[in-house]
Amino acid sequence: MTDGRGVPLGALVTAGQAHESRSFEALMDTVHIRRRRRPDAVAGDRAYSYPRIRAWLARRGIEAVIPARRNQEPVQCDKRKYRRRNVIERCIGWLKECRRIATRYEKLATHYLAMVKLAMIQRCLRLLDPSNRA
Repeated sequence: MTDGRGVPLGALVTAGQAHESRSFEALMDTVHIRRRRRPDAVAGDRAYSYPRIRAWLARRGIEAVIPARRNQEPVQCDKRKYRRRNVIERCIGWLKECRRIATRYEKLATHYLAMVKLAMIQRCLRLLDPSNRA
């Protein structure tokens, strides 16, 4: 999970065969932002278009910027906000440039999650110091 500027906020490791939408609520609960716990809007791809996720977001007053899957009735989605989802894809791409993340060397999920969090910290530090563009 990232914010609108590409700063990584949280990560969660699940089983390889588990669909990522099943762990949506758990991932959202990993993020703690000072003074505000919830974002104004959450963008996701069609894989997150489930009534359970939309209801979870609506209960918390969060706008769902998630297009409907092809087998669902069309849902109103702010296209301008949805286009900004590329920030998330770029952050994930940057994290996968870290070889240890892309090629999962660790056998234990806790060790892999620790490596992902270290890469997230490195990303945050690079974003804080714009003069260090290596």
